[in-house]
Amino acid sequence: MTVRGQCIPSGCAIWRNRGDYTIAGHELVAEGADLRVQVLTLAADQCVPWHYHTEISDSFVCLEGPMVVETRAPRHIYRLLPGERCAVPPKTAHYVHGEADGACKFLIVQGVGVYDFVAVGG
Repeated sequence: MTVRGQCIPSGCAIWRNRGDYTIAGHELVAEGADLRVQVLTLAADQCVPWHYHTEISDSFVCLEGPMVVETRAPRHIYRLLPGERCAVPPKTAHYVHGEADGACKFLIVQGVGVYDFVAVGG
């Protein structure tokens, strides 16, 4: 199946976040007024595009990978293997994908504060 010019493997669910991108899987673990916990799955060649959050931080725990979290200002590349984690503070642009554009699965804790998704150019 093709969505927005992107090939989606058959059998993968399509889920749109509040940003404009598609991922293979999404499981909401818990959500409150100022905190959200999810398990997200990226198929090969999928990503969470460059963006930042005004108030919240993103804490990532790799479940299946390896996966990569890239940040700007400061520029950093986190390569995470299963069980490893990193955090991205508010107002820090970041981009998430599988290593070498492969598939990955991760737990993400987002909070504390009001969620927003501010897209930035790649």
